[in-house]
Amino acid sequence: MRNLTPTTITQAFADYARKAPSARTRDLMVSLAAHLHSFVRENKLTQDEWMAAIDVLTRAAKFTDDKRNEFILLSDLLGVSSLVDMVNATDSGTTSSLLGPFLIEGAPELPNGGDMWRGQEGEPLVVSGKVVDEKGKPAKGTVLALWQNAGNGLYAQQDSKQAPTNYHARLKVADDGSFAFTTVRPVAYQVPYDGPAGDMLRALGRDAWRPAHLHMMVHAPGHKPLITMFFPEDDKHLDSDAVFGVRVPLVLPFAKETVRAKLPANLAARETLPLPVWTARLDLALPAG
Repeated sequence: MRNLTPTTITQAFADYARKAPSARTRDLMVSLAAHLHSFVRENKLTQDEWMAAIDVLTRAAKFTDDKRNEFILLSDLLGVSSLVDMVNATDSGTTSSLLGPFLIEGAPELPNGGDMWRGQEGEPLVVSGKVVDEKGKPAKGTVLALWQNAGNGLYAQQDSKQAPTNYHARLKVADDGSFAFTTVRPVAYQVPYDGPAGDMLRALGRDAWRPAHLHMMVHAPGHKPLITMFFPEDDKHLDSDAVFGVRVPLVLPFAKETVRAKLPANLAARETLPLPVWTARLDLALPAG
């Protein structure tokens, strides 16, 4: 097209893509280009500003490796990851939230009632709950993928002093849907801010803190995986989560238990945990469909 103008270039892009093999790919890319073109027009973007944006992507590639993905971090900090989760969420069952970058596929199995804490740094936490299906019946055969940071605020992938799968596990719930395990009470932490994502935070006057949370992915026969996380209600960063992952139904009380007999009977560390001990009740309902 020879007669391009700032107002006709968007339609030109769409015309060039008319032979795309996939209609969905075409629609997505044409829409993306249209929004980018509108952004440039509305803000009268300068060449220097656009090159600065290109430099962010170039630097993000240099920071990305098998343990850290700066592009995912940028997506998280821009709220895009959270928005994708919310627009795809169902109206039933436990609320979903972000996957995050630290899930380990094939994590070791943890017996129901097992102990992930093992006396490590931090305060022990007893987690118990029940998983039910969309009809309220026990979700027999469900497996929970569990992961979280250690008492020093770092995930195993970030800390060479931890075992590679520390605080990562797969737990099969009982036939009645119940589960229990011992872990460390998670702590708030800062996302990596030494790269271009951190530069963006500083440019916007934002901090890098995430509230403490426990990750779960629920695998149940006949259901799509449910990805979610849970937050203690006393965390001071709940209303400023850097990655926009907090949802009201996922904020729960973490209480202290002083009576050992009130802890789950199948808890492996029941007789050795120091009292009082933190406890959290996490009941999950699978979404319909």
